[in-house]
Amino acid sequence: MPATGLPEWVAAASQLLFVVAVLAAVYVPLGDFMARAYTSANDLAVERVFYKAARVDSKTEQTWQWYALSLLGFSLVSVLFLYALQRLQGVLRLGGGLDGVSPAVAFNTAVSFVTNTNWQSYTPETTMAVWTQPLGLAVQNFLSAAVGMAVAVALIRGFVHVREGGEVGNFWVDLTRGTVRILLPLALLVAVVLLTQGVVQSFHTGFASAQGQIALGPVASEEAIKELGTNGGGILGANSAHPFENPTPFSNIVEILAILVIPVSLTRTFGTMVGDRRQGLAVLATMAALFTAVLAVTWAAESAPSGRAGTLAGAMMEGKEVRFGVPASALFATATTGTSTGAVDSAHDSFSALGGGALIVNMLFGEVAPGGVGTGLYGLLVLAVIAVFVGGLLVGRTPEYLGKKIRQREITLAALSVLVMPALVLIGTAVSLVLPATLAAQGNGGEPGTLGSLHGYSEVLYAYASASNNNGSAFGGLTATNDWFQASLGVCMLFGRFLPIILVLALAGSLATQHHTPPTSGTLPTHRGLFVGLLLGVVLLVAALTFFPALALGPIAESLGGGR
Repeated sequence: MPATGLPEWVAAASQLLFVVAVLAAVYVPLGDFMARAYTSANDLAVERVFYKAARVDSKTEQTWQWYALSLLGFSLVSVLFLYALQRLQGVLRLGGGLDGVSPAVAFNTAVSFVTNTNWQSYTPETTMAVWTQPLGLAVQNFLSAAVGMAVAVALIRGFVHVREGGEVGNFWVDLTRGTVRILLPLALLVAVVLLTQGVVQSFHTGFASAQGQIALGPVASEEAIKELGTNGGGILGANSAHPFENPTPFSNIVEILAILVIPVSLTRTFGTMVGDRRQGLAVLATMAALFTAVLAVTWAAESAPSGRAGTLAGAMMEGKEVRFGVPASALFATATTGTSTGAVDSAHDSFSALGGGALIVNMLFGEVAPGGVGTGLYGLLVLAVIAVFVGGLLVGRTPEYLGKKIRQREITLAALSVLVMPALVLIGTAVSLVLPATLAAQGNGGEPGTLGSLHGYSEVLYAYASASNNNGSAFGGLTATNDWFQASLGVCMLFGRFLPIILVLALAGSLATQHHTPPTSGTLPTHRGLFVGLLLGVVLLVAALTFFPALALGPIAESLGGGR
């Protein structure tokens, strides 16, 4: 029975219904507000100050090439700044008396936070100085999330605009508006709510207790944006399982809502901006179906007793957050792996083989259920382009989506975008498993052919799925601190983030050059259940055909072999 005192199924049902009710209540106002933020012709006073200082003409649109170059240049500068800040934190005396971060960890961390991954191969309390967190990591939590939303909005403009030069907006304007108008106000609201629940906000390094040194930090402010921006990197090592980050059942629900609220509401933004809100509902229905399926499998797998310990406990309690119960841990885990967040309130490595496998699959869908802030929407829209193309082939018509024809160039860009992540996951996993240096890093490894070796394989597969999808969570049994993992996972984060972004922006530019084609009786409706089913089929087939062999060698084999 969880800490609420209610029977577990009652508490679980009430929590799930509360999450759904709140998301439904904010869906229309927040979605429409974000649409107005990105389409308004007026600039706020604080925005004009930035534009003047940066010499940005907010009324000028950029071609997709210049949009991409602006984004890549900004991200490169962000990586260099964050790397330098970590290396020099001892010299700059940023608090806590900590020396500079090692080159490998600083590189991995800089890449991780700039790519919205927030993979942490270090212990925050003993590695990052107090002021490195807000000046470096928290800033990137805002900016990397704003970059993802900017790309999604640029793709939407590709469907809406008709521009001879393929202009898709202004990156600097989209970045500024996403940060100032959306992320900052919401983060302030969530931080205040978390403070009322007892989440810590302090710039002291910690205090001594009978149990040893207790670490402190500006937790509430970073916790709010780490969830809202689907970042996930905790200021404390235990992440959202730490009572200073997540002290109560209500704070747990607030954090789940913060993870889901922007990705879900962006589907309304999409429908509003394209002038047909039914399109947004179709995308939302696809996301909801995938999310529900993974949640059901994870919840069932973790609630079913397995083995003597599980039978005595009444469920698979190892690694779960006992304050909240198995269902709340399963809901948090599904939300975090489905949104490229990476925050955890339980140990994913301790989930059952089936439950942990479901979390891996959730990432391998391409982080579209509902996906990260911005990334989930543009990822699913790319898959929608592929689904329309497949549908067009079935009926023998030139495929069209939202009045724009899907020609050879568009389907090529969409297909390449979808293939980036699987290539990174499979190549990274395969190479890592043949390197002698990585075998000892698998915390649950064993002799070849044993369940231990299968789980060790799953740990490596999870790591590369997490890095390539810019998720950031991990099976904690894997020790990913050697130079190979630091470098290879960093490369996967970079390529997994920026290659799809470049291809999506190229797709947006190609669509923007087209005139709208009026629908005919033969046009496939993309707002009805039939298209939702087709889109679901494309998502499932892409994941199943690409990853089933890899999953069969790990989670599936472990589950069939009697693994937890």
